[in-house]
Amino acid sequence: MLLTIDVGNTNITLGVFKEEILLGTFRMTTKRPRTSDEYGFTICGILEHRSICPQDIHSVIIASVVPDIMHSLTSGIIKYLNVRPLIVSAGIKTGIRIVTENPKEIGPDRIVDAVAGYELFGGPVIVVDFGTATTYDLIGPNGTFEAGITAPGLETAGRSLWGGAAMLPAIEIRKPASILAKETISSMQAGLVYGAIGQTEYIIRKIKEESGYSDAKVVATGGLGKIIAPETDSIDEYDPELTLNGLRLIYYKNKKVDR
Repeated sequence: MLLTIDVGNTNITLGVFKEEILLGTFRMTTKRPRTSDEYGFTICGILEHRSICPQDIHSVIIASVVPDIMHSLTSGIIKYLNVRPLIVSAGIKTGIRIVTENPKEIGPDRIVDAVAGYELFGGPVIVVDFGTATTYDLIGPNGTFEAGITAPGLETAGRSLWGGAAMLPAIEIRKPASILAKETISSMQAGLVYGAIGQTEYIIRKIKEESGYSDAKVVATGGLGKIIAPETDSIDEYDPELTLNGLRLIYYKNKKVDR
């Protein structure tokens, strides 16, 4: 089986695949620092809790935007799973050609999403990832990574709001009953959620307009995408496992193994 690991700024998301079947997904916080033993013990414990034997994991692939934890994480995987993980980095086969001004600036998470979006939905495709940052990436009809837009994520915007205004409380981010808010919490929810919807629709419209790809499919992912995607016709598909599937696709582009 293949263990895919997406290390984000807020959470680490893990997925276990048997061939193309996703057997389960798990999440843990991107807590720093952790020792290699803590990572290894935690991952094995999560797997065993879901009745997956750690010894059945024969391959691991990681995409990370948090370099500081990678030594401990990879060491823990080697020590506890006896597998040397494949790391998504420069030089790895992806099938995506990056044509931006500085390809090395494109984060591995965005490359993984681009691979999944293009392989699963074809091109041109716009991949929107609602994470710590909300990213919008354009992949052309021939699999070229042509442009990327980065905006504050919903939670990032929320933390800035209540962190910078002494009278505003920390709140749960969800769609309020109405945009016509009558108290503080729902007014903040309305501003954050409907503001993100407006941002999403405008950026997607501008990408299509300036690229000329008016027929580009729009695929969304990321945990908070489940709040935004149902509220707009600008998003064609919402796939919460897009990044994990992208890791799976990249792994098999780089390794010829017995699945």
